[in-house]
Amino acid sequence: MFTIANGVILKGEDLIPSRENIVVDDGKIIEIGKESSEGKIIDVDGAIVCPSFINGHIHIGDSIIKDEGYGLSLSEMVKPPNGVKHVALSNASDDDLIEAMKSSMWQMIESGTTHFIDYREGGIKGVKLLKEASKGIPIKPIILGRDDSFYGEDPDLRKVKIAIRKLLKLADGIAPSGFGEITMDVAEIISSECEKAGKISSIHVAESESNQIESLNKYGLSEIEKGVKTNFSQLVHLTNPKNEDLNLVSRSNQNTVVCPRANATLNVGVVPLNDMIKLGLKPLLGTDNVMINSPNMLRELEFSLKIMSVYYNNYINPVDLLKMATTNICGFKINDIIQKSMIVENDFAEFIVLNSFSKNPYLNIINRAETKNILYTINKKVNV
Repeated sequence: MFTIANGVILKGEDLIPSRENIVVDDGKIIEIGKESSEGKIIDVDGAIVCPSFINGHIHIGDSIIKDEGYGLSLSEMVKPPNGVKHVALSNASDDDLIEAMKSSMWQMIESGTTHFIDYREGGIKGVKLLKEASKGIPIKPIILGRDDSFYGEDPDLRKVKIAIRKLLKLADGIAPSGFGEITMDVAEIISSECEKAGKISSIHVAESESNQIESLNKYGLSEIEKGVKTNFSQLVHLTNPKNEDLNLVSRSNQNTVVCPRANATLNVGVVPLNDMIKLGLKPLLGTDNVMINSPNMLRELEFSLKIMSVYYNNYINPVDLLKMATTNICGFKINDIIQKSMIVENDFAEFIVLNSFSKNPYLNIINRAETKNILYTINKKVNV
């Protein structure tokens, strides 16, 4: 048992600042209050206590090829099966993949992330490799698998269904690359099987303008419309929405994830975050491919804050942005898989303690904090 004392706590789903103590026992918050005090006292006078980060979208497997292929197009970098990433993954040894993934997980821990949602390539073997890599590391991977049987113009739907069911015995969900690689029939099977199993179905949509145009020309539907129509529980990117795309998503109540730094690196656009927030969407923030970005959520937060201002000539509310890395997960469907909590009594202790630099606690984290300013990272697997 221990007490984090005299910190400015960002409490609850709305991250309301309050100067109080937090008492933690056996991985749970048992009391929050100005006078609360039990066990070992850790005085963090004036420091900011924030829910630890969840990286909403990452491809951790491509940690083996950091910064390779810079300047290539989206398709050249990541489109299966011949993108730079997929060729590298197919040629890498299991030991090399595991060591590279371990390194990235430790980097996430050091920068305040305790959970991440991974798009796991390599079928069942890929899922097992990540599980092996995460052993002994105080971080929780949410693993979304995929299988090569999903791809092609005329896939064997019986084999697709078998592959999905086998994956769902090990993984937390299914995540094909995008609608440019799978048919609508495959998409519907994925979402249906995941829903039956109570697991996550996720897909990239509208990452590039060219993907949107191709989808509209071929099917008369945007990629976002297809994602909603096939009922995926989680849509990633939404960088280039068309017409009523965002309104459609807001009515569908689907989970959304955005990756502004990756979009910038791949030169595909700037996601309309302000518009999404106005429509009531509560996206998560993700760092995407480790091959092009560090998995550091502090860097993602600062970049997102500033790119929105310069591109849309309008400020984004910093508390709304910080929620994208923390408490927005509380409103996600299938939240029991992710088990990410906010700072409230009787919930899991999942928080970070950071040095204080300014009177604005949100900008303190987004605009000023660096990895070295994280004093403590607390989660169920860690004691102080």
